[in-house]
Amino acid sequence: MLRKVLRQCYALHRPTVPRLYRRFCSSPSETTATAISIDRSTLYNPPEHSHHPTSDSELVKHLKGIIKFRGGPISLGEYMSEVLTNPKAGYYINRDVFGAEGDFITSPEVSQMFGEMVGVWVMCLWEQMGQPQRVNLIELGPGRGTLMADLLRGASKFKKFVESLHVHLVECSPALQKLQHQNLKCVGEENAAQDTDKTTARSLFVTPVSWHATLEQVPSGLPTIIIAHEFFDALPVHQFQKASRGWCEKMVDVAEDSSFRFVLSPQPTPATLYLLKRCKWAAAEEIAKLNQIEVCPKAMELTQTIVERISSDGGGALIIDYGLDGVISDSLQAIRQHKFVNLLDNPGSADLSAYVDFASIRHSAEEASGEVCVHGPITQSQFLGSLGINFRVEALIQNCTEEQAESLRTGYWRLVGDGEAPFWEGPDEAVPIGMGTRYKAMAIVNHKQGVPVPFQ
Repeated sequence: MLRKVLRQCYALHRPTVPRLYRRFCSSPSETTATAISIDRSTLYNPPEHSHHPTSDSELVKHLKGIIKFRGGPISLGEYMSEVLTNPKAGYYINRDVFGAEGDFITSPEVSQMFGEMVGVWVMCLWEQMGQPQRVNLIELGPGRGTLMADLLRGASKFKKFVESLHVHLVECSPALQKLQHQNLKCVGEENAAQDTDKTTARSLFVTPVSWHATLEQVPSGLPTIIIAHEFFDALPVHQFQKASRGWCEKMVDVAEDSSFRFVLSPQPTPATLYLLKRCKWAAAEEIAKLNQIEVCPKAMELTQTIVERISSDGGGALIIDYGLDGVISDSLQAIRQHKFVNLLDNPGSADLSAYVDFASIRHSAEEASGEVCVHGPITQSQFLGSLGINFRVEALIQNCTEEQAESLRTGYWRLVGDGEAPFWEGPDEAVPIGMGTRYKAMAIVNHKQGVPVPFQ
């Protein structure tokens, strides 16, 4: 089946020239499986802020109001949640943050081939599921909708598959919902006036598309395939630091000069329960050599929700993100205009993201249900390569100008390469940096579906 899918997909051609790259133009380096080296030497003694607003922004006022109301600091997780998804002033809520003009660029924006290969994986899983006549295809945090648009276009020759789909996009940002509607070339709207949590339209490929604020709002009862690309890395993390009195949570407080600062909690916090769970899953020697630990309660809870859906309805989930298969020490970073900045500098103006703890996802899934199997993680290079991206790039190059071919080769390297591209002849500051090993792919599937490609 995989060969049949690949042969027909490679015959398709979209003349769009691939675009630029994501977050790792100046990427932090990995050291060991339990620690990440990121230069944040000014973390506890930050320099003067690079932005000097004449007055506090609405988000800053809101954050300070929460801290004042509580009578003390808030967790880094709550700070991250407010900065990214505050309904009025959150980073993701009211603008397009993707692309060369934004703060970072994701893999689907690098090349059409990424969405096409994910489409191959989805079709193969659908085949393993027995080609059900109706399927819920869910994407968590779909960005501009580029991945889904490329997936549907690449699969358009497989009429039976496309006709079985009902696409559900889980997106909390009204601005990004509009972009997704445009990029999927949707027409018509249903339920918009009656149900503010759900809007349904039809894409160019006559596939119904619905929008939801949370995964729980997506109707259940149908076989389900879930895509989570660069979604887990934006979930709020909590950081703990080893002190003389034990593990203390890192909190955000307001300093005397009215700027934000980090402090340590004087006593255990609610997130300590998740720290204990994470430590239980790790080897004692893995924890002993760390001075800091990141945990992501939302990732554990989301994994449980995904597993419950797959266990009851059948199907599977594909998670692609940057991270490690082990305990994460200290990876939270802020990115503004493709550069790393201070986490507390002008909140709401920069993206916050952290490495994904794939081991934690695996343990959470296995604890949630015995009806699912977890496969991976494998590197993005292994995932895309096994699905045939090398054949796809060769097929596209045959129908391109030399300029387009160079863009295709650059995009290919960024998706599957490791480090700087050896073939690059342009300016040093624009050399393509490969994401092939930094990004990982993991699958969670109902055990009835068997082992999905390419995890055999």
